[in-house]
Amino acid sequence: MSYQFDRTVLREYDIRGIIGETLGADDARAIGRGFATLLREAGGKKVAVGYDGRVSSPMLEHALIEGLTASGCDVVRVGMGPTPMLYYAEASSEEVDGGIQITGSHNPANYNGFKMVFQGRPFFGADIQKIGELAAAGAWADGTGEVESREILDEYVDRLMAGLDGIDQESLSGLRVGWDAGNGAAGPALEKLAAKLPGEHHLLYTEVDGNFPNHHPDPTVVENLADLQSLVSAKSLDFGIAFDGDGDRIGAIDGEGRVIWGDQLLMIYSEDLLQRMKDVTIIADVKASRALFERVAECGGKPLMWKTGHSLIKSKMKETGSPLAGEMSGHVFFADEYYGFDDALYAGVRLIAASARLGKSVTDLRSTMPNMINTPEMRFQVDESRKFAVIDEVKARLADSVDDVNAIDGVRVTNADGWWLLRASNTQDVLVARAESESEAGLERLMAQIDGQLAASGLERGPQVGH
Repeated sequence: MSYQFDRTVLREYDIRGIIGETLGADDARAIGRGFATLLREAGGKKVAVGYDGRVSSPMLEHALIEGLTASGCDVVRVGMGPTPMLYYAEASSEEVDGGIQITGSHNPANYNGFKMVFQGRPFFGADIQKIGELAAAGAWADGTGEVESREILDEYVDRLMAGLDGIDQESLSGLRVGWDAGNGAAGPALEKLAAKLPGEHHLLYTEVDGNFPNHHPDPTVVENLADLQSLVSAKSLDFGIAFDGDGDRIGAIDGEGRVIWGDQLLMIYSEDLLQRMKDVTIIADVKASRALFERVAECGGKPLMWKTGHSLIKSKMKETGSPLAGEMSGHVFFADEYYGFDDALYAGVRLIAASARLGKSVTDLRSTMPNMINTPEMRFQVDESRKFAVIDEVKARLADSVDDVNAIDGVRVTNADGWWLLRASNTQDVLVARAESESEAGLERLMAQIDGQLAASGLERGPQVGH
């Protein structure tokens, strides 16, 4: 029996759609059958399944498990929790061969989707397209799998606490931190974690509510950090940490309420790690500040700029043996004393550890960073059929440029004023732009270069669109 997915659902890094419009139980069942078929072909048998706090997640979980078992895979249900808890279930168990988390991440409440891991590696790109091909052909394996439930939350939280190993916890007794779970799936794990951490912890919105009644769970948007900034200010806390809807992306503010962006967090983690390990590769995506790459080199590391996308970064980490990587979007990946996947709760613990080992407050660490002037990530609509063609046109025009042109993911141009970036999103019909300089005048000149390239391709920077 063949099955067709809506054309918008099978994406580069994950599977995502709108419940009742482009995604439903039949899709989840077909995803389960396809994933199980591929896993069995590769010699695997057992799949861990978890889900986030969205209203539609239990329905999708039920259908996904039906599909997995109908194609002969056994299922370990780990229940509701953050995506990294599902990753942990897969990474920490030798008998589990793959994992699927049902999650809409930071998308609006009516969205949902699936993030997958396959025999210890990211499952994305051509893998996801293969699920569509199997469904269209009805070429699924048949079988009868078994289902078991496993309580893993306490074990996962204990593993998070290992991020403080080797640190005198008595010395952290005066620590005061604010946390905002944004009514996302990380809430219950955060409550258990905060109860074990040394110091004093103030929690916001840990009750899981898929309607997100307080604010949208995307910590890279400044407006979503307002409640955390108010909490840190009102209680004079040392710093604050926020999570996205499924707990794999971190946001942070210092004791003065200043945002610590993803690349700035990576500067702190790098400085800490490079005290203990020298000459290792640390990876950041093409949207990251020049200051990060320079800081990694200053501290004795080998900075590597790579493509945006959590699956692409994870794959590059495995290839290079990198112990640490991160993205502007708040994905931080620790292979140093951890499993190499993106886990915002673990990143929160490691921020406490880094501050302790470096002997500086998070506010002091933020204050010593270069004061670069940069744009936020600008996203604007472009026809799907044009987005990659535009980038190719820009590359061609810059072929003889005297500026430093990095074409690893879109175009990143570095010159005396700083740098600017133009890339096509892999997941939406948008172009992404960003620029950074040490002066407002320099930033204006960089933005003029972006506008000039767009105009040469018959485009202009239109209204901003969300993730």
